[in-house]
Amino acid sequence: MTNSVRATIDLEKAGAEINPAIYGHFAEHLGRCIYEGIWVGEGSPIPNKKGLRTDVLTALKELKIPVLRWPGGCFADEYHWKDGIGPYAKRKKMVNTHWGGTVETNEFGTHEFMLLCEEIGAAPYINGNVGSGEVLEMQEWVEYITASAGSPMADERAKNGRAEPWELPYFGVGNESWGCGGHMRPEYYADLFRRYQTYVRQYGDYPIYKIACGANVDDYNWTEVLMKQAAAYMDGLTLHYYTVPGTWQNKGAATGFSEEEWDETIQKALHMDELITKHSAIMDEYDSEKRVGLIVDEWGTWYDVEPGTNPGFLFQQNSIRDALVAGVTLNIFNHHADRVHMANLAQTINVLQSIVLTEGDKMLKTPTYHVFDLYKVHQGGKVIPIELIGEGLHLSASSDHLGKTHISVCNLSQWDSVSLELAINGEVDLGQQWQATILTGDRRDAHNTFEQPDQVSPEPFTDFQMENNQLFAAMPPMSVAIFSLV
Repeated sequence: MTNSVRATIDLEKAGAEINPAIYGHFAEHLGRCIYEGIWVGEGSPIPNKKGLRTDVLTALKELKIPVLRWPGGCFADEYHWKDGIGPYAKRKKMVNTHWGGTVETNEFGTHEFMLLCEEIGAAPYINGNVGSGEVLEMQEWVEYITASAGSPMADERAKNGRAEPWELPYFGVGNESWGCGGHMRPEYYADLFRRYQTYVRQYGDYPIYKIACGANVDDYNWTEVLMKQAAAYMDGLTLHYYTVPGTWQNKGAATGFSEEEWDETIQKALHMDELITKHSAIMDEYDSEKRVGLIVDEWGTWYDVEPGTNPGFLFQQNSIRDALVAGVTLNIFNHHADRVHMANLAQTINVLQSIVLTEGDKMLKTPTYHVFDLYKVHQGGKVIPIELIGEGLHLSASSDHLGKTHISVCNLSQWDSVSLELAINGEVDLGQQWQATILTGDRRDAHNTFEQPDQVSPEPFTDFQMENNQLFAAMPPMSVAIFSLV
């Protein structure tokens, strides 16, 4: 069966700029994300650069990750940064009570994270400890990272091998304060945020973008209270939403799922649009100029863990279904680029909707990785509005600084091809040509394994034609594609 969708884009009506940070990622001390995924230590037989595994560094650098969030997540509100500096042998160990009860060695701390960001070209986004931390602890961490020589914390940093300060573009004041970060009421957290953010000082030349803990899913009252009581003191307000088929008690498997589970997953991913629309409307009441950004710093699919793995490690496979979730979610962020300033997929490696999986010295790129790779052309572009008639496809479009047009198209169906008729309003250079790349699978849980790491990987797409400013394409089921007019 073949459906038909008609779409129109207007090149003359390009709007808000898509902040590259919308394509950000999140690395928490959870399961095998940091240890084994990113950090193996300098003594490891796995090739590494100062303890960071080189195959992962290469993969993340290729993706042009704009921003990376760390150390959590729930872990952030039990993390005490001074335990993660100085000689490894002297670093204080702790029990990771949130995620599996494992012993945290603190080998991967501030210096290691900032090195990781430098190596992959990502801006660091650090989440501070409000739940179990004190104001002074947060103030001294910012001072340690950003202050010049002569400051007590800067001198301590120099003793640990870093004389020059780092730039710290983003700092989050607490995480999920309504839940694992302290089970607070919004009124109480609003006052805490006002207090704590005061001591996130600007020691260096660059201002720090201060991010307040925002709502869980559809808690619109939380957004209302925070905007009413603390908007003047924040630059960003977070939103957390996970795509969970089934229930939290029985989320379903990452592979081997049913036709109904596919449909439910896609529908729940599309719910992100409603959440952003409604939270944005509340923010508009207190910030009509959209100065405060909506920061969706935790999103992605969440399934039952893989059989035989530690339930606290949240390890799951990643299929073409996850690629579609990533594609439609990034399209939604593009549509809301006037309010969404950053987003961070949970999580980078070996946890939830990962872009990379590792096993010993092996590494593979997931279907979700390939979607981010395809979509990176949208970073920094301007959103082009789309009028859509018909069902089955989900699109977004942008124009980059060179004037090139990029259109991302997702076919959400498991079974049906969809004929796309795309009309382009505006002047098109006759010398420009369309190029396309597609990602699809041969079954609804198609995924990559260490034995077959390229089962789901991008391929050139040629099943389209261009006539008189109209693009005609036959989109296969379960596919994500990028069309570029170059």
